[in-house]
Amino acid sequence: MKKALVATSLVAFLCIAVFQVAAPAAPQLWGRDKVKQDKTRLLTGKVMDGGDNPVTNAVVYLTNTHDHSVKTYIVGPEGTYRFPSLQPTVDYEVYAQFDKRKSHTKTVSQFDDRQQVYIDLKIDAK
Repeated sequence: MKKALVATSLVAFLCIAVFQVAAPAAPQLWGRDKVKQDKTRLLTGKVMDGGDNPVTNAVVYLTNTHDHSVKTYIVGPEGTYRFPSLQPTVDYEVYAQFDKRKSHTKTVSQFDDRQQVYIDLKIDAK
């Protein structure tokens, strides 16, 4: 009887040991696991005239140079624009247009590793 108890205990111990080694590690909970980093970028800026006044209702054009898709943004009273969720491995070109006048085109390079890029765009008077 004593041998059977020892054998049963040994088998139970080995089963637990094998389970501990073979079982994958439990995920860490309650904020201990790695937080996924948002890898996208944010482009913001302001559209201004030659006197550094905001240009209300200007249209900002953002071109993805990889697939040539274009996004637009109509600025409000402060002249600010915002393009979130830009891919970090793509170059973008941005310019503003208002009343048949256009700013210079600026580039957001994939080699610029900032997650938040700020670019002012100037539209000169006629």
